[in-house]
Amino acid sequence: MTGTANEALSGRIPAVLRAALGKHWEFTVADSRIDIRHPHRGTPYRPPRHPPSWKEILDRLENGFARDGAPRAACLPLRCGRETELTISAVQALDPLLKEGKPHTYRTGFLPQPVVRFTGPRDTAGVLCEGALTSFVNISRVQPVQTLDEYGSILDSWLSVLSQLGFHARHLSIYGSVTPWRRRQVGGVTLRFRHLDLTLGDLVLLWNHENPDRLAVDLGTGLERLAWARTQMRWHEMIYGRFARAAPTETLDAIRTATLLLGHGIAPAARGAGGITRRVIGSIDSNAVRLGVSAVVRDLYDYWSLFGPPLVPWPEIARVIEQEVRV
Repeated sequence: MTGTANEALSGRIPAVLRAALGKHWEFTVADSRIDIRHPHRGTPYRPPRHPPSWKEILDRLENGFARDGAPRAACLPLRCGRETELTISAVQALDPLLKEGKPHTYRTGFLPQPVVRFTGPRDTAGVLCEGALTSFVNISRVQPVQTLDEYGSILDSWLSVLSQLGFHARHLSIYGSVTPWRRRQVGGVTLRFRHLDLTLGDLVLLWNHENPDRLAVDLGTGLERLAWARTQMRWHEMIYGRFARAAPTETLDAIRTATLLLGHGIAPAARGAGGITRRVIGSIDSNAVRLGVSAVVRDLYDYWSLFGPPLVPWPEIARVIEQEVRV
């Protein structure tokens, strides 16, 4: 796709979104920047009195996407084996289309994908900031599209899905630049969406540079971040529940990630994906888990099981962690 074609495509985005969202939104477009807000955005936000469970949130997302023609897809393997050792984003489901220009994808539709990333922001002491985790669930809608109108309708339907979770349009906004970017074989335009002042995720229009008719959309957020915005709970209490004060944050984060990795059969090893498992377990503070890790592993195991049956039972996961830590 040439630079001129890129500009022509991206230049149409504001008009496409205006047509999709209708007259009930205020658009500010200046140079390449776009900002979309609800006219009644100043109204107060009230979180639910009884926060929904993780399963309830997931079920509402699944039902909302299915009603819009995006049924739930099976998760990608956690051991990626391509450009990254582990799956770090649901957008990797689009690799054949976007990186190779092939007319197919690994997955399409609603994808609640567990991922592992070590890029979360940290404070000056090296502790993960609120809102960040090493392992989390990337909530995405990934699909090829034929036209920009489909791109606009996906954003409109996402706002409907959010309303079914209890979010109101007046507390949501969309912003970003329509200037195209390019990373190796892939070009794209990224817009972000937020709830109040918290950025939740992004809506990305993507294409293969050599085959510009290979268009796709990746709508992504994090399940945990979505719940945080909706409930307004304290981050660590929401993530770890009754175990929030049982150990340092870094240890809990490591046990959470190790439970996911070991549950997917990625055992500790000297290198490769297994080397990541060993590195994660190695960051557990042995003094904080002198009584073992079985209780917290069992709790986290139930969480990860919502996204697909683990390959390894939880007692074996606890045993491996304790053996590596030498509790």
